[in-house]
Amino acid sequence: MQGKRTDRVGHLLQMELGKLVLHKIKDPRLGFVTITHVNVSPDLKSARVFYSRFGDAKERKETQQVLERAAGFLQREIGKALQMKNTPKLTFSYDPSIEKGFEIDRVLKDLKDKGEMS
Repeated sequence: MQGKRTDRVGHLLQMELGKLVLHKIKDPRLGFVTITHVNVSPDLKSARVFYSRFGDAKERKETQQVLERAAGFLQREIGKALQMKNTPKLTFSYDPSIEKGFEIDRVLKDLKDKGEMS
């Protein structure tokens, strides 16, 4: 039963963080960020937020710094929006899965263009 609750809270956090990052954080170093997933601890005291951003390593590092600096603000805004008794402490982690997906797609397209796939 606990797993379902953490999943629901994680999904709500993901949706709210997506809105906040898009509309409230005005730092130009942030770039185009997508909140891909949120893992919430069973006690709901911490949440690991996974995000994706296209760009090189320097741009991803800048995005990480902006998100870490904005963590307190984001946590406060989530507390207001979701009216939770305790708002989870946010930590941010880069999620390379979207870039890996594009790379796999590119490789498959190259193979198809070369006639190596049917």
